[in-house]
Amino acid sequence: MTDNSSIAYWKETLALVRNILIVWFLVSYGCGILFAPALNNISLGGYPLGFWFAHQGAMYCFIAMIFIYAKMMGKLDEKYDVHED
Repeated sequence: MTDNSSIAYWKETLALVRNILIVWFLVSYGCGILFAPALNNISLGGYPLGFWFAHQGAMYCFIAMIFIYAKMMGKLDEKYDVHED
C-alpha cells in the first residue's frame, strides 16, 4: 500500500468510526434522555417511545450498528486491497 492510499484508507476508516459514534450518541443519549419527553408522545407496543429507546431500542440499534460497521469495513478493506482471504 502506498503512502497516499494508506492515508486515504485511514481517513475513510476514521470517518466511518466517527459516523458510527455519532449514531451511537444520538440513539443512546439523544433518544434515551434528551429527546425522551418528545418521543414519549408516540407509543410503541403500549409503551412510550422514549422509554422503549432507553430500555430496548438502543440495544437493537447497537447490534445493528455492529453488523453495519463490519459490512462497511469489509467493503473498505476490499477497496484498498487489505482484506483477508
